[in-house]
Amino acid sequence: MNNVTHLECAACATQYPAGRVYNLCEKCGKPLLVRYDLAAAAKSLTRESLSSRVSSMWRYREVMPVDSDENIVTLGEGWTPLLHAKRLGKSLDMDELYIKDESVNPTQSFKARGMSAAVSMAKELGVRKVAAPSAGNAAGALAAYAARAGMEAYLFMPRDTPRANVVECVELGANVTLIDGLITDCGAEVARRKDAEGWFDVSTLKEPYRVEGKKTLGYELAETLGWTLPDVIIYPTGGGTGLIGMWKAFDEMEEMGWIGSARPKMVTVQSEGCAPIVTAFEKGERFADMFPNAATVASGLRVPKAIGDFLIIDAIRKSGGSAVAVSDAELIAAVREIGAAEGVFAAPEGGACLPALRKLIERGEVRRDERVVLFNTGAGIKYIEAFSS
Repeated sequence: MNNVTHLECAACATQYPAGRVYNLCEKCGKPLLVRYDLAAAAKSLTRESLSSRVSSMWRYREVMPVDSDENIVTLGEGWTPLLHAKRLGKSLDMDELYIKDESVNPTQSFKARGMSAAVSMAKELGVRKVAAPSAGNAAGALAAYAARAGMEAYLFMPRDTPRANVVECVELGANVTLIDGLITDCGAEVARRKDAEGWFDVSTLKEPYRVEGKKTLGYELAETLGWTLPDVIIYPTGGGTGLIGMWKAFDEMEEMGWIGSARPKMVTVQSEGCAPIVTAFEKGERFADMFPNAATVASGLRVPKAIGDFLIIDAIRKSGGSAVAVSDAELIAAVREIGAAEGVFAAPEGGACLPALRKLIERGEVRRDERVVLFNTGAGIKYIEAFSS
């Protein structure tokens, strides 16, 4: 079932043989991406074959990196609902507004997709200890999948991470360290200790496989919408793996003949208190500077420097998309608005998509007759502190 041909640096295109443990490109230090023999994959992975397959992200087995089925570590992640947000849409005079609700994943966030793929590959490659920095949800997902695989998990989170995430990791048997600082400080601690401790670093885009789990978002959107793509995708962006993964999925599907060359406008949403991608995009730059004094109640958006910044910005520009910043007050108010209209208790990150959509409509960058998908990346219940005031 494995159609992997090689790994390839997203920046300098250096190729590496598959079947080995890698973090970043050894030449330029940028992320590695998995490449497939898509002609071979398409022989058994057809649009028609999907009707009888498992209702999880592993339905797209031929374009996933794991060789042996025995090494797949799954809790049933993926194949989440794409909800037609009719009431919310009516308030905006939009007939084709949708919410991709990732809160129904195991561990209640989209991070389950990436960690299922990463831990499965770690298991296949003989890894016994995994480590990662996290703003919260990635840690919970890694703790769960590492436990499922019988691995040790070492997690580093900012001290002010939502309490639910910390408790979740502890109760799942992970080794948790709270750091006075941001996710970048947590990442520096993992980098400092990983070699001596024998950890495999599964930080966002610092290994090749989390993005493979996240790309299934793109496959699911296309399949659910009858092999068409939305006109606009609005995505809350911290590390940006989901957006990068979807862009990769669209290219793979086109090569397999499933879709055409048209792409959705990809829109990044960030908080005004931590908006490195928005800042770089508005300046016409490809790489983002470290965002100073990063602060936002949406902990998943508090990523002051993303290693995949150029991949996010490339996708935005190639798609004719945009990057939008919203205030914390706006995104928290939107959580209640989405909940009252559609019954989805969104994470603050997901809430950010609604005020971003309003700004885009006001600017004339999104038309009310377009098909728009908002991404709710996690469950609001895990952010109780954010709603306490």
